[in-house]
Amino acid sequence: MFYREVGQFKSSYAADQALLPILQDRIGIAVILLVAFVAVPLTASGFMLDSVLIPILVFALAATGLNLLTGYTGLLSLGTGGFMGVGAYSCYKLATIFPNVNIIVLILCSGLFAAAIGTLFGLPSLRIKGFYLAVATLAAQFFLSWCFIRIPWLYNYNISGSIEVPTRTLFGIPVTGPTASSETRYLVVLSIVVVLTLLAANLVRGRIGRMWMAVRDMDLAAELIGIRLYQTKLLAFAVSSFYCGVAGAMLVFLYLGSADPESFSINQSFLILFMVIIGGLGSLLGAFLGAALIRGLPILLRHAPAYFGVSLQSATVEQTSYLILGALIIVFLIVEPHGLARLWQIGKQKLRVWPFPY
Repeated sequence: MFYREVGQFKSSYAADQALLPILQDRIGIAVILLVAFVAVPLTASGFMLDSVLIPILVFALAATGLNLLTGYTGLLSLGTGGFMGVGAYSCYKLATIFPNVNIIVLILCSGLFAAAIGTLFGLPSLRIKGFYLAVATLAAQFFLSWCFIRIPWLYNYNISGSIEVPTRTLFGIPVTGPTASSETRYLVVLSIVVVLTLLAANLVRGRIGRMWMAVRDMDLAAELIGIRLYQTKLLAFAVSSFYCGVAGAMLVFLYLGSADPESFSINQSFLILFMVIIGGLGSLLGAFLGAALIRGLPILLRHAPAYFGVSLQSATVEQTSYLILGALIIVFLIVEPHGLARLWQIGKQKLRVWPFPY
């Protein structure tokens, strides 16, 4: 009843095309950000921050990157895990070479290396698409996984073959490493995700986003109206890989604390693809909803039965999660291909016209 546009008049084109043209949306986003930045760090436990919120934000950013490529540009990629690994290993090498540089700057710079590699492996998209492009990006995933294992320089010749996060500080406060608190790492991850999500929202609303969507809907017609397909596709690969690279760097430096090549395997690529499918293709909100569902499902299955006196083994929880995830993918592909984001959009529309029929 309170979610109405009545009386909210737009007097300019800029106001009509604003990111959040409805007052209730602006208030809602402000409340969510206030709770996320103030209330959550003060009230949430270390387990909630380390095991739930931080991984959800990290994977939501990776899903956002894949959604820009697959959902908005229509280019299917199965190399997301590999591009995340490029960001993680790049950040590790940068932290080793430049120990006095702000770690947040290094995390963002690692995305540039991932963007370069993503652009390189995006070159086949100039000639192939659909299933064949998916196979090409799958080859990129396997090649990058091989590099993470067979090139000792990437992990500084560690005997274990893994990368270990050094302690880095920001204004005297540890941000990475074993001494960094959960609250500090959560706030850093949240800040990066909010800024990059805002950037993505403006990208898809502007000229670049319209070109991506034109290529997605019909690339031949897009080329006929003057859109340069090659540059547009490669830009989509670059931006998508940048987001995935930053997410990979945060995954290691602000969540796991250490990682091995298995952390960026093909399973990671499929997991993020499932987040995009369930959350909703072509929706930034869908990336967050899909990440929250997939990352929160195992935790829910592990702890919810305890309230009823039932204890599930880890293997049971894992297999049950896969069964539910597979069923959800089938249901959404058949019933609602646009995922959870579309359901949320329908709910908002019903709320705007309530109590009248829709």
